[in-house]
Amino acid sequence: MNNIELTAETRNATGNSPARALRREGRVPAILYGPDSEPVMLSVNTFDMENIIKEGSVGRSIFNLAIDGGKNTRAAMIKELQMHPVNHDILHIDFYEVSMKRKVKVNVPITTTGQSVGVELGGMLQIVRRDLEVYCLPNAIPEEILIDITDLDIGNSVHVEDLSLAGDVEIPHDVNFTVLTCLSPKMAEEEEGEEEEGEELAEGEEAAEAEESAEE
Repeated sequence: MNNIELTAETRNATGNSPARALRREGRVPAILYGPDSEPVMLSVNTFDMENIIKEGSVGRSIFNLAIDGGKNTRAAMIKELQMHPVNHDILHIDFYEVSMKRKVKVNVPITTTGQSVGVELGGMLQIVRRDLEVYCLPNAIPEEILIDITDLDIGNSVHVEDLSLAGDVEIPHDVNFTVLTCLSPKMAEEEEGEEEEGEELAEGEEAAEAEESAEE
């Protein structure tokens, strides 16, 4: 879990025109809200945020927002990060204020370690869930959920209830769903065939939509 220091300034103007003016000045419009506080309109430095995003893990980081020169410091996480679909400029940030004594829900990536015995025998490792939602205190957010797949044979699976996390970290779930599995060679071939068919179908639909748009 990362703790990131970030300066922010309060703002009064809202709407598209003031937001565009802020971006031209090298700042990103933002808002800070939480369960026990009134929303605060903010702006943060674009260059600072771009560098933070490049480092990764922004969704699991705690931001120590120093507002208006540090007069008011608030701990928050990014709830929503709006990016331009074409040039990927940062358009808006929603910060959610957190208490270091209250648990939060956050997605944590799955990472595997070891060489599966099933893969060595010709099977294919299929990761069903790339990340899992965990429930824990903000200062206890794990960087990853590490799964040792060394003993995973063909036909074996790892389910969510097979996982044990250190400390007071929970994985909230109603169903004992599959996290990853080792497919047999035959099933692996079928899976690949279905994926190729799906890609071809998607490409065909995109081409048809492009033709329709061109005609309009």
